[in-house]
Amino acid sequence: MQSPHRSEGRPLKPPPADGGFGWIGAFALAAGLALLLLAGPADAQSITLDAGTGGASFSGRLVQIMALVTVLSVAPGLLVMVTSFTRIVVVLSLLRSALGLQQTPPNMVLVGLGLLLTAYIMGPTMDRAWTDGVQPLVDGQITEEQALERTVDPFRQFMKTHVRPKDLDAFQAFSQLAGSPTTKGPEAAKAEPGLRTLVAAFVISELRRAFEIGFLLFLPFLVIDMIVAAVLMAMGMMMLPPVVISLPFKIIFFVLVDGWLLVAQSLVRSYGGGG
Repeated sequence: MQSPHRSEGRPLKPPPADGGFGWIGAFALAAGLALLLLAGPADAQSITLDAGTGGASFSGRLVQIMALVTVLSVAPGLLVMVTSFTRIVVVLSLLRSALGLQQTPPNMVLVGLGLLLTAYIMGPTMDRAWTDGVQPLVDGQITEEQALERTVDPFRQFMKTHVRPKDLDAFQAFSQLAGSPTTKGPEAAKAEPGLRTLVAAFVISELRRAFEIGFLLFLPFLVIDMIVAAVLMAMGMMMLPPVVISLPFKIIFFVLVDGWLLVAQSLVRSYGGGG
């Protein structure tokens, strides 16, 4: 049985496209082009782009813009590595593991607390970077290169103060083995370490100190676990996991000694009270 909509001897034609949507799209496109043409003089008066008079100047400006975008994309990671955030967030994560808690407090809370403590510790360093580097650049008193050097210098001094000399010497030796243009011989110890070498050594030093603090945090909770396990074994309740019984005792012990405040104070004082 043939469909009533199909005639004999004629091929079936596809249904026509929805003309309403096409007209609406064309009208919207025409309206957008009209708005752009009408707003052209206003845009030309309010926005200007100085790309230089020559091709070399334009290429140089493009390279600078691309470099700026790249730096902005990796800036959060760089700020994490050159500040106290690494040590703080690792210590807080180890503290959560020592308590026997898997997802409490959540990662967002730990990161937020780490950022707040980092802002408190690095406050003087960031103030010097803003006053010496960023503010003069905004006022047009110095160039971009001078502003970058002045902004980085306070962070460089902070890292040199808290880096472990053994780690710094090791990464300076790595730079020499890699063929970097560093000073060799007796003058190598007196030479100013490069920023790449200093940052790598600083991160390693921060991880070492964070694990040292984490070990001290584990000790009291380990004692509580051992006491609970011994009591359960003496009572013949060997099938009951000791972690289930020890967790409330560890939490109440941490609350009674005001553990969060003690940890925060210890982290701040480990940097001498500030940046």
